[in-house]
Amino acid sequence: MDNSEVAAIFYEVADLLDLQGVAFKPNAYRRAARSIEDLSEDLSKVAAEGRIEEIPGVGKSMAKKIEELLMTGHLQFLNKLRSQVPPGLLELLSVPDVGPKTASLLYKELGISDIEHLKQAALEHRLRGLKGFGEKAEERILQGIRTLEAKGGRILLGDALAVASKYVAYMRSKVQIDLISPAGSLRRGKETVGDIDILVGDDDPGSVMDAFVSYPEVREVAMKGPTKSSVVLSSGLQVDVRVVESSSYGAALQYFTGSKEHNVALRRIGVEMGLKLNEYGVFERESGKRIAGQTEKDVYDVLGLPLVPPELREDSGEIDAAKKGQLPSLVEPSHIRGDLHVHSEWSDGTGSIAEIAAEAASRGYEYVVISDHSQSLKITNGLTPDRLRKQIEEVRKVEDQLDGKPRVLAGSEVDIKADGSLDYPAGVLRDLDFVIGSVHSRFKMDKADMTRRILTAIDSGWIDVLGHPTGRIIGHRDPFEFDMDKVFSEAKEGKVCMEVNCFPDRLDLRDSHCRMAKEAGVMIALGTDSHRLEQMDFISLGVTTARRGWLERADVLNTLSAKELSNHLKRRRP
Repeated sequence: MDNSEVAAIFYEVADLLDLQGVAFKPNAYRRAARSIEDLSEDLSKVAAEGRIEEIPGVGKSMAKKIEELLMTGHLQFLNKLRSQVPPGLLELLSVPDVGPKTASLLYKELGISDIEHLKQAALEHRLRGLKGFGEKAEERILQGIRTLEAKGGRILLGDALAVASKYVAYMRSKVQIDLISPAGSLRRGKETVGDIDILVGDDDPGSVMDAFVSYPEVREVAMKGPTKSSVVLSSGLQVDVRVVESSSYGAALQYFTGSKEHNVALRRIGVEMGLKLNEYGVFERESGKRIAGQTEKDVYDVLGLPLVPPELREDSGEIDAAKKGQLPSLVEPSHIRGDLHVHSEWSDGTGSIAEIAAEAASRGYEYVVISDHSQSLKITNGLTPDRLRKQIEEVRKVEDQLDGKPRVLAGSEVDIKADGSLDYPAGVLRDLDFVIGSVHSRFKMDKADMTRRILTAIDSGWIDVLGHPTGRIIGHRDPFEFDMDKVFSEAKEGKVCMEVNCFPDRLDLRDSHCRMAKEAGVMIALGTDSHRLEQMDFISLGVTTARRGWLERADVLNTLSAKELSNHLKRRRP
């Protein structure tokens, strides 16, 4: 049992205790779970060396429970709690706006013990009769259920990429494979993925299939054939593999990457040219002669088109742009010079400023922005003005020690209050190198009020970036409403960037909004919102989102050199 599994069990214990109305203990279990998640070494190693109680938030009682989990894979205390709570009640907590107290009330007053019954009660307007409920609360719960249903069985892009990477590495370790790649929506970089498709080009498919179904995390082999197999992993995720001859790999990769709409558009061009396209190649219709298929570039070349990047293959104008020679030269991971949103141990992160700077240096970055939370966000240990000034002193000290390689910028993720004012006064903001303005509260303001709130923050002249601009959390919280056109127009005027928050469950701005920002002349800033050093890897998800939004190097703030960024920020100060 690994660290994440133990942490997940402690989180479930906390939720079950909450549902029973137990005070204090739930938060203790959550603190311990977070500490376990943040461990940089394997929990079993810590246990073997007798250091469990050194983990922050873990005392003797919890240490015994961890040992029980590591030894048996089970926790009797959890089984006892589960027996005391209706099975479906816990899943109610996955609905936005339904916390433990609400779930308990729904169960006690209406006998609601699962999401399906909750949806039915909301549709029948039975919730609004409960104390503390009204028509708006009932509608919010319905909307939360719809959000969950829309997500369905899909998983986040970052999670899917990790699964696919491990699977591909395993197959390579078992069989000599030269041509192998994820395909489908995963390769196109969509923010959520329903299943994983892997394509292999190999002239000996039998050995590939044997390796594929032998993957240790396979729970069920749904189908094994000579060129196609399908498995279900222990997580419930479906993974499919197809094997084609090496000579057809390019055509198959193009075909199975999709999208369906993009492929239809290509086939239409082919028909006009007397050609037929499928996963085996490009063929002359009359003679049946195969004229392309070994590489994707060959396929597009035959059609008279430049190679369209996978992220753009959504039939959203890329074919016309390709015909006119107007495809964007998309931003590349190698263009990124730094990370513009990282949290440290001063608020709710785990790394010291020196550790973050060292991590940035190891990635070849020219700069990194320390951007801890401002004072109003107390749950994240937000910094008071006095603590912020002390942090700025440490940032300067660390940067001096590194001789400015990389530049370590003193920033802050500053709350935008309900009236649009910022969480620090001008005298404090003036000392910062970089200011991210973010909405962290009152998400349900009406569209007009939220628009005024954001415009007021932009007009202050103090913020460099609007952080996670729509506030969404994929599958859990819908974006809040505001007039995006007005905000982008004001941001362009004030030279304020929009963030693509690279955290896997945010990717906010999303791809389509990135394209809107580009068209409005607004630059994008990529920030990982990292709270642990390894989360700085999330920058790649931001780059993918930017590419799906047709962004080029000049559209992304992170592509500036340290000197160029410094000049840009100087121009931004009131």
